[in-house]
Amino acid sequence: MKVDIQPDVRDTAARLGADAPYALKALAGQLADDPDMGRPSGLPGILTVTVDGDMFDDCPDLSVSYIREPDRIEIRFLKAVPSTEPAIAAPEQEHVQPRDEGRDAGRPVDLEVAAVTVRQVADAWRRITGWLKRNAPDSYAALRTGAGPAAIAALEEDLGVPIPVELRTLWMLTAGDDGADGRGCLPGNRALMTLDAEYHLKTHAQADMDIRNARHPEDEDITVWTATRIPVVALGPADGTSGLYLDAATGYLGSWSRYNDAPDEVLDTLVTYLEEAADMLEAPALAARDTPGLIGGALVWRSMIHGSEEEQWRPLPG
Repeated sequence: MKVDIQPDVRDTAARLGADAPYALKALAGQLADDPDMGRPSGLPGILTVTVDGDMFDDCPDLSVSYIREPDRIEIRFLKAVPSTEPAIAAPEQEHVQPRDEGRDAGRPVDLEVAAVTVRQVADAWRRITGWLKRNAPDSYAALRTGAGPAAIAALEEDLGVPIPVELRTLWMLTAGDDGADGRGCLPGNRALMTLDAEYHLKTHAQADMDIRNARHPEDEDITVWTATRIPVVALGPADGTSGLYLDAATGYLGSWSRYNDAPDEVLDTLVTYLEEAADMLEAPALAARDTPGLIGGALVWRSMIHGSEEEQWRPLPG
């Protein structure tokens, strides 16, 4: 398992003590062997592990927060914690304090970790919208203004599930994508769903499936939505037949479809999904999942062009 440490985390470690960078490096080695050793932070998709500073000469107890992806770990936040806080042993110790899922289930969100997540979402989305404003003004103009706290709170009440901080942040920046020429700005020309579409899709999709399930044996029932799944991205601005949801319990995205396809976990967080979209726009030659280009003043992703659009589509330089 690859473990990446963000540069600002390394800088923070250097300021906390002469041995703090070594402690962080030792923990990274342990995470490579046991990527799920951390405890839920209270923030979806982020785990936290605490290192016992007494194992080192010049190092306080460290609280380290990281995001777990399928093939890598990214350490994103580090802070010193009071020595009285329970600590997970550094790699030199044989004993590692086990996770207590019951204890952590109701933990409050770490406000400092939440602040990091807010910054990451805002940075990724501003990279996307900045690129659109410079290169695809039609797509930029199709984005709605951000929703206010009252509108998001009302949606949260309707959905009946707490909205994760990363999704709340995104909606406060942009409350949906109306699309340019019927295309959204996300990879595959998918569109960030509007707030009203969120509620109607979630409530009606399972109702439709319940009717279908009534015609089949109980062991063949299909569940379209669980309570924690929040639809976020649709196939297109006017096409709500499939897309991506954010599971508020795990912090991961998953795919959904109204064609009886079983939902799948995507193993991206909303942060990594947006960051990858921004990366593909800024460095199209390195794009892995799709290739961005332009038709007139609109962003059009290569996977979704058809017929005569081939001649109109222009790949991006670089």
